[in-house]
Order: sequence, then structure tokens, then C-alpha cells
Amino acid sequence: MLSLTIVVLAAAAAGFIVWANDKRHAKYGAGVPAGVSVAVAALAWIILMAAGFGYLPGLTWIPWVLPIVLGAAAATAAAIYLGRSRARQDTERLTAILRA
Repeated sequence: MLSLTIVVLAAAAAGFIVWANDKRHAKYGAGVPAGVSVAVAALAWIILMAAGFGYLPGLTWIPWVLPIVLGAAAATAAAIYLGRSRARQDTERLTAILRA
């Protein structure tokens, strides 16, 4: 259970780092990439542990590293998608307001 705690904390940190480095981070909350990262990392950890990867000699690093990497990738994808779509929606709303 300690490994899940460490994976979740590292994934949350990765999500906050992704948020801080995104130039459009004002378009969505700071908790969104961190939450996505934690959810994906925890799910990946559960799947890997259920598959038995946590107890294979030489492969015990997989449930520690892979979920964090997957969580960071999911946070990056969420930040890119949300930043672009919300910026586009804000522009459309502002254009509609200015035309009226």
C-alpha cells in the first residue's frame, strides 16, 4: 500500500508541474491535470498489481514507474486538450458578445 501512496503523490506532483508549465493554464483549474494524473496512475497501479507485476523479480519497478509516466502523459494530454478547447470557446463567446 505504501507504493500506491508514493505513486499517487508523484503523479499529483507531475500533474501540478504540467499545469504550471502550460501557457494556457488560466483557462482551467490547477486541480484538473493533477486529478487526471492521479486517476490514471492509480488505475494503472491497480491493474499492474492485479496482473502480478509487483512481485516478479527484475520487474518490480514497473508498478512504480509506469503509472507515474502514464499519469504525466494523461495530464499533458488533458492540459493540451482543455487549453485549446477552452481558448476557442472563450474566443467564440467574446466574438458573439462583441457582435451583439
